[in-house]
Amino acid sequence: MKISLPHNVFDLPDLRDRQNVFDDRIRAGECLAGMLETHGKLDGTVFGIPAGGVPVAAAIASRLKLAFDVAVVSKITLPWDAEAGYGAVAFDGTLRLNDLLLGQLSLSEVQIQEGIGKTRAKVSNRVKNLRGARPFPDLKQQTVFVVDDGLASGFTMQVAIEALRKADAQHIIVAVPTGHENAIRRLSAQVEALCCPNIRGGRYFAVADAYRRWADVDEKEAFKLVTQLIND
Repeated sequence: MKISLPHNVFDLPDLRDRQNVFDDRIRAGECLAGMLETHGKLDGTVFGIPAGGVPVAAAIASRLKLAFDVAVVSKITLPWDAEAGYGAVAFDGTLRLNDLLLGQLSLSEVQIQEGIGKTRAKVSNRVKNLRGARPFPDLKQQTVFVVDDGLASGFTMQVAIEALRKADAQHIIVAVPTGHENAIRRLSAQVEALCCPNIRGGRYFAVADAYRRWADVDEKEAFKLVTQLIND
């Protein structure tokens, strides 16, 4: 597939528009780490977006010997579809709604506010479970790598970027194994660089299609990885 990418987007042309290219999230993270290594000496903090982004970020941080942390962000899901979202909430309270999508849905204001409230509670619980009492790192003068297991609409990642900018992150690199071309283009304008080995286009896109083995990452698995890396 021939794609003209923004100057700050880096992919692997051999993997464009292909499915089942990664064994699992760990292998996807190792692929990303290899791509990032080509840019020379790396320093900074790798932030995984729970829960699916944590194994990917863990693999990157381990291979590149970088500091590891989590940026808790969660999408606000539809009442009838836990996989589809109409907005997202971040660890610092940053909230953004997908107004374009909401205009196409029949959600009442009460349903929208209920969804926001449930998501705020979910984010708060995840912050307590995954970060505990650890202070948020000082992000001034350092590179921040924001990692998830894929970008469909890219809305969750967008809110993560906004929250990290508010936390004084000045140099942000998004690193994701797979992403839709439209989301890649939109997010690339908001960060210093975006690394995505498997870029796909088309009307239908599912993050899971990039993986040979796919399962949801539960809270216990994410906590185990976070604890292990933080204590190393």
